[in-house]
Amino acid sequence: MSQGRETAIDIALGRIAALRWGEPGMPRVLALHGWLDNAASFVPLAPHLPGIDLVAIDLPGHGHSAHLPPGADYSFALAMHNVLDVADALGWERFALLGHSMGAGIASLLAAACPQRIARLLAIEALGALPESVENTVPRLRDAVAATRALGGKRLRTFADLEPAIRARVNGNVIQVGEDAARLLVERGVRKVETGGWEWSSDPRLTLPTMVRMTEEQVRALIAGIECPTRVIYADPPQPYLPEPRRSEHAALLPRGEMIVLSGSHHLHMEHPAEVAAAIGDFFHAAP
Repeated sequence: MSQGRETAIDIALGRIAALRWGEPGMPRVLALHGWLDNAASFVPLAPHLPGIDLVAIDLPGHGHSAHLPPGADYSFALAMHNVLDVADALGWERFALLGHSMGAGIASLLAAACPQRIARLLAIEALGALPESVENTVPRLRDAVAATRALGGKRLRTFADLEPAIRARVNGNVIQVGEDAARLLVERGVRKVETGGWEWSSDPRLTLPTMVRMTEEQVRALIAGIECPTRVIYADPPQPYLPEPRRSEHAALLPRGEMIVLSGSHHLHMEHPAEVAAAIGDFFHAAP
């Protein structure tokens, strides 16, 4: 399995770490990982996608990348600009996006917002944004503000060695992942502690609730506004937060889109990379 070439990209926020496969001159693909994951999310899949210049970044606050400054808030809006800053630093005016979960959500917003820059979108296990009911707007806002004010100097959990961290990642409270995939994510998602052991390298602010979400109507409008060719790959069974028929209804709104369902879990691109690569096929090589 090719681990990719370590690289660093400097943007206004700071240094963004990345893994890169392929060579300049090939179709350009920028890969965005899921929440609390990192660029290692694409290590199993990348060797199955030859002939593209694939750059998988650690999004800000994740992996080896810079954290936001004190007082800043992690949001999709800011993430979009961070991704565009990375593309600018790479010298990529027009490129394709490959996103998983949260990364697919960010990629969806970018594709809708910047049709002149995004040539193609391959979204895995997410499309658009997670909608919120109007009735839950104020409770969500109150919970998020309270959690933010209470965060203080909170530090993420530390571990004497990597094995407990891997077990913790396998048995995540929200989304579980297989041991091999968890090991890849953990090895890139921790840092050594001076007093001994390891701690998560991710920014604790990433665990805060989102203050405001789009309504279902806004999400549908966003998806309908994605003009580029789009392929969505979902796992079967679906995640509870994006059940059927909603996810199929969302995919049907794409002007130039298609949806493929494969057996697997939320991290199917890590646990079944050959099958996912087969579903991707020549998508990144086809003309816009």
